[in-house]
Amino acid sequence: MGHPVSLSTPNGRISGWRADPPFPAHGAVVVVQEIFGVNHHIRQQVDRFAAHGFTALAPAFFDHVDYQIELEYDAAGVDRGRELVARIGFDKTLMDIESVVAELQGEAKVGIAGFCWGGTVAYLGNTRLGLPAVSYYGGRTVPFLRERLKAPMLFHFGEHDPIVPPEDVAAHREAHPEATVYSYPAGHGFNCDARADYDAASAREAMDRTISFFTRHLKP
Repeated sequence: MGHPVSLSTPNGRISGWRADPPFPAHGAVVVVQEIFGVNHHIRQQVDRFAAHGFTALAPAFFDHVDYQIELEYDAAGVDRGRELVARIGFDKTLMDIESVVAELQGEAKVGIAGFCWGGTVAYLGNTRLGLPAVSYYGGRTVPFLRERLKAPMLFHFGEHDPIVPPEDVAAHREAHPEATVYSYPAGHGFNCDARADYDAASAREAMDRTISFFTRHLKP
């Protein structure tokens, strides 16, 4: 369903993966990758959003370093991914997202959804860009919890996630009582079928809630 696209950003041209529904879209969703790049899992999420009626687009932020990087879910992939997101940084990523949003806003109201590293980017897309946002197990969000939400916010966490332990989930609830926070009987990365912690039931329930959230908050 999806297809590669070329995107112009303030930091240079990058690629991306876009999918459109076969009927007028309910809204548009910027999908933000994990530390592993715009890989099969992220393209799958883009296509899934389109199947539910949303235009969806995943920018390939790693293109700023090297073109079409897709990393494995192993120790080497984790190390390389962490290095890449550190090099790119949140500020540059949000600049890219702002330019993508500006283009998509001509088509529909825009929200943002992200996974792992992208979960924290999605949160910052809310606090800094005012986008309705869904964060899946964002492991880097705690240092930013003093920022104020500017739009509806939905968080998904795994109850057995060592990267986001229960006390960190509690900190999210305390900092943002106006947000919706769900926990699932799963580990980190439970939405990704390429990970050992994949949990089909939790992934399905979280996606149902995500689609409901965007249907509610991106409607024309």
